Amino acid sequence: MILIRLRNLLLPLFAITLLTACAAEEDTQGPVVLAAASMQQAMDDVGAAWVAQGHAAPVVSTAASSALARQIEQGAPADLFISADEKWMDHLQRTGLLRTGTRGNIAGNVLVLIGRKNGGTSAIELVPGALKAALADGRLSMAEPGSVPAGRYGKAALEALGLWAEVAPQITPAENVRAALALVQRGEASLGIVYASDARTTPDLPVRAAFPQTSHTPILYPAAIIGASSHPDAAAFRAFLSGPEAAAILARHGFTPVPSSQP
Repeated sequence: MILIRLRNLLLPLFAITLLTACAAEEDTQGPVVLAAASMQQAMDDVGAAWVAQGHAAPVVSTAASSALARQIEQGAPADLFISADEKWMDHLQRTGLLRTGTRGNIAGNVLVLIGRKNGGTSAIELVPGALKAALADGRLSMAEPGSVPAGRYGKAALEALGLWAEVAPQITPAENVRAALALVQRGEASLGIVYASDARTTPDLPVRAAFPQTSHTPILYPAAIIGASSHPDAAAFRAFLSGPEAAAILARHGFTPVPSSQP
């Protein structure tokens, strides 16, 4: 009887302690950020700069913008979304899943062609015949062109330059731009189409060509707070992403400034 009474006394105390610990953990966790795969290393450094100002570290998850947008649609618990294109952000905005007034572009990028050093380091002309010749019987990796931003930019650029038809049979699609880069690293593709910021992470894969920015829509990274977010630091971190310190970090990682005509 004494043991039962003691247990009945201790159980509420244990529950209170557990709830207090969970609350403390939530207080020490920064906002959850779903970011395009190409921002992986950059967001690590942005997060570190945010922590240096005395804030809790943001929890960053990276993947293809298309996959992240679908996760948000399905109710994934997150506070901010950073997309590698405007289409997926437009989609979430149309469905009312973003906090009004928080959307804005934080960076741009450039599309490039990379290859392994053993395949040569000289520039490849992006003209009919030349890219096909450089590819020979190898594979061309790129993010999935039907939905992933880097793949859509890549397909648009190849089409605009009259190259899509001749290289399409040799394309190996990947789930995101970093996966496309990894295929070249592992030797499973001779060449790959990635962002300039991705190419900066792999000095062993030289840039063989840069696609003209006129060959595709502008590469922009919009960021916004997710409407369901209740994190107290979400707005402050969103503002930090548009500030000069974050801009300098993104520039160091190969991202380009947002054109002055863009919000």
